[in-house]
Amino acid sequence: MSAPKAVPAKAPSFAGVGYEEALAGARSLVPAMRERAARAEEERVMLPETLADLHRIGVLRVLQPKRWGGMELDYVAYVDFSEMLARGCASTGWNVGNLLIHHWMLALYDERAQQEVWGKDPEAMIASGIAYPQGSGKKVDGGFLISGRWNFSSGVNVADWNMLAVTVRDGEKIVDHRMCLLHKSEYEVVDDWHVLGMRSTGSMTVVAKDVFVPEYKALCMYDARGGDGFPGAKSNPNPVYRVPLSALGAHGIGGAAVGNAQAALDLTIESVVKRSTNYQGLKMRDIQSIQVRVGAAGARIDAARQLLRQNCIEAMEFARGNVIADAPTKLRFKRDLAYAASLCTEAVDLLHAMAGANGIYDSYPIQRIFRDAHALGGHFSFSTDAQFSSWGLAALGGEIANPTL
Repeated sequence: MSAPKAVPAKAPSFAGVGYEEALAGARSLVPAMRERAARAEEERVMLPETLADLHRIGVLRVLQPKRWGGMELDYVAYVDFSEMLARGCASTGWNVGNLLIHHWMLALYDERAQQEVWGKDPEAMIASGIAYPQGSGKKVDGGFLISGRWNFSSGVNVADWNMLAVTVRDGEKIVDHRMCLLHKSEYEVVDDWHVLGMRSTGSMTVVAKDVFVPEYKALCMYDARGGDGFPGAKSNPNPVYRVPLSALGAHGIGGAAVGNAQAALDLTIESVVKRSTNYQGLKMRDIQSIQVRVGAAGARIDAARQLLRQNCIEAMEFARGNVIADAPTKLRFKRDLAYAASLCTEAVDLLHAMAGANGIYDSYPIQRIFRDAHALGGHFSFSTDAQFSSWGLAALGGEIANPTL
C-alpha cells in the first residue's frame, strides 16, 4: 500500500511548523491552563476549551509524521512540550505527553493501522494501557484474541482509540508481547478515577473481553526496541521513530513532573517577592532559609530537566546512526528518569513546606501542585527502587531478563 500524499482536507496540517514556533504556542497556553486547572480537577477531565486550544496549535502532533500533517520533531520535543504545559496544569502536561507519544507509536505500526486511524482523522487521540501483565492474548488466525483490565489509562475519557498491552501465551509459555490498537467501541471504560491528585487526567480503567485484533493492529514490542525493524519503517524513515520505546517511552511524563515543579517554583518566587511574614514584618526574600529552599528547589528542577533532555538527545544520536543502544544504556535512561522525577518531588516538597499553615488550603495554588507531584510520583517508571536496581544489576554484570527492553 502506497503512503498517502496528504492529510484529509478537513484536518489542518502542521508539517511546516518548527520547534520554536510550536513551543511558543505551548508557552502561550500556560496562563489559561493555570486558570482552568482547579475547574479541570473538579470535573476530572481535560476541559473542551483546553482540547480545542491543543488542537488549534497542533501540540498533540509534534511527533506525528509530516505526511499525516504532524511536525515530526526530534524526540526531545516529547519532554519539552509536556514540561511547558505542565507549568500551567500538571494533568494537562501529563495527558499531552501520553497523547503525543501515542501518535509517535502509531507511526511504528503497519501502514494499514495508520490509514485506519489517521486516514479518517489525523487529530485522533489515543490513550493506552501499558502494563503487559494486565492483558492476555492468544494467537488466532489473522491476529490475536485479547482480554484484560488495564488501569491508569490516561486521557481515556477523551480518546477515540486505545493501545493496550498484552502478554501472549501459548499454553503457559510466554511467546510474545503486543500493543493492541482498539477503537473505543471495543472496550469499556470504568469510571474509577477518584484520587489524591492528577485528577483531570481521567486515568480510568479499561476492560476488554475476547476482542479480536488483526495482526496489523497488534504491534510486536520486540520491534520497538530501537532501530528500523518496525512495520512502519518504510513509510516513516525519520530517525525519531528508531528511539527505543521501553527505554524512553515515559520521558514525556517525566517532563510533566518537571513542569509541575517549575510551576511551584514560579509561584513561590512570585509570592515571596510580594509577601512579608505576618509576625515579624520581615521581607521573606531576605530570610536566608527561604533563599536556601528556593535555590535548592531550582537546582533540582534544572538538573531533572537537563537529565531528561540529554537522554533524548543522546537517543536521537543513536537513532541517526541506526544504532540500537545496549541494555545498560537503556537502563541508564530509565534510571535517570526515575531520579529526575524524585528530584522534582523533592523540589515541590521544599517549596510547599514554606507555605506553613497556608499550605493546607485548597485555595493555595501549590497545594494542588503538591498533591499532583505525589500522585504522579507513584508511576512505576519513577520508582527509584525498581529503576536503580535494574541499572545496578546491569552495571554489575548481572543478567537482565526484560524481553521488551
